[in-house]
Amino acid sequence: MTKKISLVILIFAALAAFAPAVDVLELKSRKEALQHYYSHQAYKEGFVISYTHSVNKGRIHDYYRVKNRERLELYQTDFVSYGAGIPEADEMPGAVFSVNGNTYSITNINRVLDRFVMAVGLIAEHSITIGSIENEERYLTKYFPAQTSIIIETKKVSLLSYLISKKI
Repeated sequence: MTKKISLVILIFAALAAFAPAVDVLELKSRKEALQHYYSHQAYKEGFVISYTHSVNKGRIHDYYRVKNRERLELYQTDFVSYGAGIPEADEMPGAVFSVNGNTYSITNINRVLDRFVMAVGLIAEHSITIGSIENEERYLTKYFPAQTSIIIETKKVSLLSYLISKKI
């Protein structure tokens, strides 16, 4: 009888270890399958992708959160001056433009993505901040070589995979 109970416990433990159970934000290289990082905290709290604009050299902060458990939503961007590629609030229905000291903000962007792809820039100094902008900013060149094309998306992984993975 105890062998049957032990076997049942072993089967449940194996299922728990290998079944997709942990929601994470995944950052991964498009070319190197083993080069990937998980963050459960970014999945829960949202994250900020920051970079230096190529023209005006100001720092831009794009705010993301997980929407409907599997998609990403860009909901706000902050910047110090307009330059090529900076959106206009009136291009996005419902978006609101505001000025706070030396910073411009566009809120209510509500742009929903399945995932997004970006190249890690050396000059742009791309970074990720988990949670609010006041938290620790982590430069992506710490995790990926400059010019690496990465994919950022949500994923559900097994507990075992999460525990042994590299984390941001």
